Amino acid sequence: MTTNLDTAVGATGSDAGVPWHYGDPLREQRVLRTGAAVVDRSNRDVLVVSGVDRLGWLHSICSQHLTALADGDATEALVLSPNGHVEQHWQLAELGEQVWIDTEPGTAADSLAYLQKMVFLKRVEPVDVSAQWAVVSLVGPAADTVLAVGGLPVPEAGRAVTLPDGGFVRRALPTASGVPGTVDLVVPRDRRVAVIDALVEGGAGVAGLWAYEALRVEARVARFGRETDHRTIPHEVGWIGRAVHLDKGCYRGQETVARVHNLGRPPRRLVLVHLAGESDELPEPGTPVTVAEGAGAAGAGRPVGFVGTAVHHHELGPIALAVIKRALPDETPLAIGGHIAAIDPDPAA
Repeated sequence: MTTNLDTAVGATGSDAGVPWHYGDPLREQRVLRTGAAVVDRSNRDVLVVSGVDRLGWLHSICSQHLTALADGDATEALVLSPNGHVEQHWQLAELGEQVWIDTEPGTAADSLAYLQKMVFLKRVEPVDVSAQWAVVSLVGPAADTVLAVGGLPVPEAGRAVTLPDGGFVRRALPTASGVPGTVDLVVPRDRRVAVIDALVEGGAGVAGLWAYEALRVEARVARFGRETDHRTIPHEVGWIGRAVHLDKGCYRGQETVARVHNLGRPPRRLVLVHLAGESDELPEPGTPVTVAEGAGAAGAGRPVGFVGTAVHHHELGPIALAVIKRALPDETPLAIGGHIAAIDPDPAA
């Protein structure tokens, strides 16, 4: 069986180059929820850092504790500005005496420039290998069964395992994507379609990025470049503990992280909002969020944040993630790009 990826409707914007859906995005979401499907995320950038000093060096320049990574360990990290603002978000795996980093589409050049700037006299070599390697995700509660049927390794959470034909399969910690059962396969780019076909032969369906993003938004998991701007600090979008280690030595931006953590008062927060659906056109990332006019709310019309990802969900309808002022009450009616919106209170808050 061959999966015809050319029949897909392509994604646009920063996600251009991968399928957005295959004709029935709401059904594709249900497959991710109940079974397993392959999501082509090959627009993500991939870098490799080799050299004997790699772990200690990366430990010193990012937010994560990396010196004790063993072969096969996987985690995530941030690069922060001196003022503690998020500049980069990485998924990392230590394998075969190399650290593999995959990042958001179009961010490899910035990541590589930063790494090269920080080399100094360390024995390390960062390289952009995006042209040679691609990310494919297998998503859903039946993902492990599909891997086993295909004779592929089934990694534990926070671990990566080498694949027989090159590359590796990684299972991030459950909070990394918010999409249940997710494993990522980093494979040779020229074998991407063959890998997807093999997973489909093993029982997986195919789903576009729309389905993946809908479940991520439902889970309130931030994505760099969507739910972040130039002022974002890790506390605002749930990256403390996941991508920021609170018990490691000095790194750029640490003072802000420590101060906000001790005071417990980040200026903004990430929320899930339900859109009333006045239009099928969803607001673009970065659209201002304001207090709705004519709803009796104090400060009607004033800006209170911005929207990140907006998407149609198979059960919840049109939903979005937004970053808003921390003190704004959950019951405040909002307006986002012509839509009336309501905050869904976070049960974990």
